Formats: sequence, structure tokens, C-alpha cells
Amino acid sequence: MKQLYVLVWLVLVGASHTLFAQETITKAEQKSVIDSLNANMERNYVFPEVAKKMAATLNKKFKSGSYDEFTSPANFAGQLTADLQNVSNDKHLRIRFDPRRAAMMIQQQEEEGPHEPDPQFMKRVARSNYGFNEVKILEGNVGYIDLRGFMNAGVAGETAAAAMNMVSNADAIIFDLRQNGGGDPGMIQLLTSYLYSEDDLIHLNNFYFRPTDEHTQTWTLPYVPGKRNPDAEVFVLTSDYTFSAAEEFTYNLKNLERATIVGETTGGGAHPGGAELIGERFVAFMPNGRAINPITNTNWEGTGVSPHVEIDSEGALEKAHQLALEKLADQAEEEDKQYYAWFASYLKAKNEPAEISKAKLMAYVGKYGPRNLLYEDGKLYYQRDGRPRMDLLYMSDTSFAFADDPSIRIDMEYEKGEAKALVISSSNGWKERNERSLTKP
Repeated sequence: MKQLYVLVWLVLVGASHTLFAQETITKAEQKSVIDSLNANMERNYVFPEVAKKMAATLNKKFKSGSYDEFTSPANFAGQLTADLQNVSNDKHLRIRFDPRRAAMMIQQQEEEGPHEPDPQFMKRVARSNYGFNEVKILEGNVGYIDLRGFMNAGVAGETAAAAMNMVSNADAIIFDLRQNGGGDPGMIQLLTSYLYSEDDLIHLNNFYFRPTDEHTQTWTLPYVPGKRNPDAEVFVLTSDYTFSAAEEFTYNLKNLERATIVGETTGGGAHPGGAELIGERFVAFMPNGRAINPITNTNWEGTGVSPHVEIDSEGALEKAHQLALEKLADQAEEEDKQYYAWFASYLKAKNEPAEISKAKLMAYVGKYGPRNLLYEDGKLYYQRDGRPRMDLLYMSDTSFAFADDPSIRIDMEYEKGEAKALVISSSNGWKERNERSLTKP
């Protein structure tokens, strides 16, 4: 059985999203489902003693009539999930009423040989670009990958390779896992391999699987399609939604000291498993293994992965981008230091805005050749004659940046406390000086 980490299991196993409002469940079927679930947990759940406690809880609640009010099978499945998680604290363990998926699993059990992937599932993951929501290069040559799920590398490998090759020349890479609920460990292995040299063989993780009493290991790969980027500074963005395989990727890189984690503590699910048929109309995601990190000899189950830099997840990208550029500037030779520092100072001013008085802003207002500085509603604006007005970001007493274009900057020249000239410049070295001609444009 394919082992998965998963919170977004409904997507990964191709479950139907139909609301079964008209479906009902009898008490006899409830008993059958509980018996099937208990037997499956006894065979497969990662911790046998916990499986026994969960089974005892379900049996007790059924005998007491606690489930009698649940005539909807979907609501019954939801209550079973809540009861199981209340005993185990295992967020991976879930029960779902899914007749379509259950029927497919029954059919597959009856057929011999390999099974073709569910075509509806394949269509869905293709439309989601296999989890790779956005790949781009941010200011200062920082690569950015917004990854929403770790799909099977056999299916999503080409897309992953394209994404990693897109950022292969970046000086830093930010992996955004704030909306990533998990997936397949094989994708963790593939992506991580791009962050190390082909000469490095890095031990990523160990796993124990209870059904087979088997221990396995994962390592970086000796070959990946395209170009590796072992020298890039790496940052991982997290939220409390980040879960499962997304947590393993984060946990591995954190303990290998290969990445800086920025954001919130993750959800806390470290037990891989797979889909199991329960009765004739229900499906469970059954955690049957556990991760055992080779550095910590434990995992993140129940605790999550804590960030190096704790910040609200909404501000994590801007903060990580700033930190990446500051780190690159600190490490760079003098010629490159100015390049990184230019964008880092912009992000610092944006992330940590400073106060400036109206009087000081008004002192800048004036006409500087074809360039004008204007004040309105507590803000300073730049406008070239005949062109649209642009918002300015305050950086220092004598410096501003274009709020929507960090590559352009304005520096003010002073003499005896008065603005005398405006110097506009760009990150590529272009510069132009305009003397003040009027106090007001």
C-alpha cells in the first residue's frame, strides 16, 4: 500500500466532494462500520495500545446509544473521527463517508494486477499544477515557490523539475508551505535533492511501518533532472495549517541546518499511512507508520515544527524575503553587497515602517525640474510632469523608495535645513539629479 502523509487526504485519495444529504445509516450498519474500523486499527494503526483504547471507546459509545442520533452517515463519520482523535490526538486519523471511493476499492480488491489511477483524481491534480501554485523570481534574485501539496513524484516529477530549474540560478529560495496540508514523501526527497550537490548523500529520514514491522530510510537522490542549487540560502514559510509531508520537509531542513523557518508553528502530524476500506461505504485514512528523524531520533507529532523566526503567517513572505537579502548582503563581496542591501533596505522599511511628521514631509514638497513631490492625506507622492502619481515609501530622513517599484529610489539633498535637490536612481546604477525650482509644483 502506498504510504502518504496527508491532511488534504480528500484530494490526494481522489475522494468525492458530494454532500450525501439524502443518505441514511442504520444502527446495524453503524455496528458493522465500528467492527470493521476496530479490526483495521488492530492490524494497522501505528500504536497497538492506542488502537485498543480507541476500539474500547467506540464500543462503549455504541452500546450506550451515543451514536443513535446520527442518522446521516457523513455526520456519523465525523463523530467517529472526533472520538478517535480525542483518544489518540492523531490528526491524520480520519473517517469519511465516501461510497464512490469505497466501491472503487472493493473493485480493486477483486481485480488482479496493477490498478490504473483514478482519472478524476488525475484530472484534479493536473488542474492544480500538481501543487505548484506559483514560481517566480523576487527582487534581489530570490526564488519563490508557492507549493500547496506534495504530490507523487512519479506523477508530478516533471513539474517539480521545472519549478526547481526555474530557481536554479537564484541566490536564495523561499518555499511557501503556508497552505500546504501534506502529501507524498517521495516529493520531499526529490525537492530536497536539488538543494544539495550530487556529491552529497544526505540522510533525510527514517520510518517504521507497523503492518510489515519494517524500517525504511530516505536519502537525497544521486540524480535529478536539470540543475541543482546547493549554494542557495533556503527559507521555508509555515503556518498552523502546514501539516504532514509539508512538516517533514520543514523538519528535515531545520535539523539539517539547511533552511531558516519563518512563520508559525506547524500542525503536528508525523504519522504516514494510507486509505483503508471500512465497511462497504466508508474509507479511513489509517496512520500505520511513524517518522524517526536520524538527527533528533523523534518527530514532530503533536508538537509541530517551531520556526526560527516566529511571525504571523500573513507577514512571513515579506519577512523571509528581507532576511534572505540581509543574509546575502552580509556574505557578499563589496560589489554584490550593494545590490542585495538595496532591496533589503526597501523591505525593511516596508516591514518595519517608521513614523515621520507632517512638517518633515511638507518640507520635501516642491518642483524639481520635471519631477514633483506632492503631499496629500498624510502621505508623500512623486509625479513626473504629465505622468501618473506614484506612492512613496519612507526609508530615512533623506530617502524614499517607490512603494510599487523597489528598484527606484529618491534621495534628497539638503543645505541649511532645506531641500535643494532630488536625486532619482535605480538599482542598476542609473542616476539623475534635479535641483529644486519651486517650493510647490
